[in-house]
Amino acid sequence: MAARAFWSGYLKLSLVTCPVAMMPVRRDSGALHFHTLNRRTGHRVLSRYVDALDGRPVADDDQVLGYPRDEESYVLLEDAELDAVALDSTHTIDVTQFVPAGQVGLVWYDTPHFLLPNDPVGAEAFAVIRAAMAAGNMVGISRLVLYRRERAVLLEPRDRGMVLWTLHYGNEVRDAADYFAPAEDGYGRAEMGLLQKLIDRQSRPWDPDMLDDPVREKLLEMIAARHRGRRRAKAGAAPAPGGQVVSIMDALRASLEETGGDESGKGKRRKRS
Repeated sequence: MAARAFWSGYLKLSLVTCPVAMMPVRRDSGALHFHTLNRRTGHRVLSRYVDALDGRPVADDDQVLGYPRDEESYVLLEDAELDAVALDSTHTIDVTQFVPAGQVGLVWYDTPHFLLPNDPVGAEAFAVIRAAMAAGNMVGISRLVLYRRERAVLLEPRDRGMVLWTLHYGNEVRDAADYFAPAEDGYGRAEMGLLQKLIDRQSRPWDPDMLDDPVREKLLEMIAARHRGRRRAKAGAAPAPGGQVVSIMDALRASLEETGGDESGKGKRRKRS
């Protein structure tokens, strides 16, 4: 069953406009949610804003946003002042820039959403925009108010719809050059050959099942055991790591032996001689 759209508005490209709807790609149906409880009474614990100095609860009408001016004072900003600088892009995705898809690095991508036409009359305009972007391998850049704040967004044509990604702002992403030192070719051809063979042996077609969540499964097992009135046995200690490998060549050869079997990497491990 298709999820209901959490946002609806318009996609605009120059004088072409069409109604669209959007929903997050990620679904929360499989997520585990916990409540904080009072261990003594079993009742839920509620969070409340209190004054940091006198500890008294602060009513909603007395709460205001403040920007630190120094260690002891703040610049107070009222809701009306914040609304005055907000964009008028709450309901329109106005695409004014396009860039080659490959030029936007993955570190800039934040949260994906499915974007699709929301009216049969505008479906043709949406399809033409999507097809033209796909033909040129281009993505669109725009701005939109989502989750109560202005965000830069990227539109990527995908199948019969688009994926709208919220993007990190420039000041939110660290410069990789500050952390990644220039690469050094301190390896030999033999090591490279063994490593490429190891990668080839462990390569296989993409399957979403690769991204299973073992922690979630263990939590569900533990919750079910508690619900049945018994405690789940504690997990055994992790096996101690083996001795240190003398060299990368030894490690690569040992890795190839452990992943031996059929070339797909799915075969059983071969016994060492």
